[in-house]
Amino acid sequence: MFQENCAICHNAYKKEPLQGPPMVGVFRKKELSSGIPATDQHVRDTILLGRRNMPPFNTLLDDQQLNELLAYLHTL
Repeated sequence: MFQENCAICHNAYKKEPLQGPPMVGVFRKKELSSGIPATDQHVRDTILLGRRNMPPFNTLLDDQQLNELLAYLHTL
């Protein structure tokens, strides 16, 4: 899921940004790069609704895919 939808703009294992911030350790940080708390709900909302240059993925990912993506992000 990440490779197909996110990897073009976000690094999973490097702390270097691409188009968007790196995702390595995203849930180990207190805040996302936008300054909002790094919670499942905030990350879910960002994925679904988009933010700044990030497009919304609400029409591309179903609930199961989104849950799998969030679970993956917790492993980084």
